[in-house]
Amino acid sequence: MDYSKSGAPKGPKNKPRHKEHNQKGSTKNPFGGKSDKSALLERMKAAAQAKDDKST
Repeated sequence: MDYSKSGAPKGPKNKPRHKEHNQKGSTKNPFGGKSDKSALLERMKAAAQAKDDKST
């Protein structure tokens, strides 16, 4: 008897179980979209300034 053919079939492999909310290619995170480093730098400077003002 060929026991390799018995039982339930195996499911698909290399497939995610669910979609991420911010996966590449979605409306929230489109392909080719670059983050604006100047905006990040401004936020970092503002946070550092607020921390300095709070500590003194």
